[in-house]
Amino acid sequence: MSLTTYLKKKTLDNMDDLLVEELKDLYDVEKRLIDALPEMADAAHDAGLKNAFEEHLQQTEQQSHRLEQCFQRLGMKPQRETCDGIKGILQEGEALIKSEGDPQVKDAALVGAAQRVEHYEMAGYGTARAIARHLHRDDIAELLQETLGEEGETDHKLTDLAVNVLNPPE
Repeated sequence: MSLTTYLKKKTLDNMDDLLVEELKDLYDVEKRLIDALPEMADAAHDAGLKNAFEEHLQQTEQQSHRLEQCFQRLGMKPQRETCDGIKGILQEGEALIKSEGDPQVKDAALVGAAQRVEHYEMAGYGTARAIARHLHRDDIAELLQETLGEEGETDHKLTDLAVNVLNPPE
């Protein structure tokens, strides 16, 4: 059940429950990205972009592990709830992967798709971190902040790649 579906069917009685639901959502995001990033790397034509996707895959695996640590600190086994938002973003990315056309244009489109993912993740991690801080779960907030920082760095790297390599000003 996605967070959206959860909110439609259940009443949120406390912030602890909300934190767990956010973590389940983020865990699903990371697991889906672990599957999607190799496809994005294969579809990239530019070596720098291909490398960026491969590096981000390794980072995503670490981020997934951090979420597992969050669950453990809450005394829970890691759990996923289907994240409908990321499913839609990844479906759009899949359509780009399958598209034909100019390789440089396709790479620029892949960067845009990847940045949509990064922004989605930054919103989710920022929200979960704020909830953890509210609950005085600084141990969890620190783990979430570490990932949030990485997502921001990845977004900046993608922007730099797009502006300076894939579609520089003429």
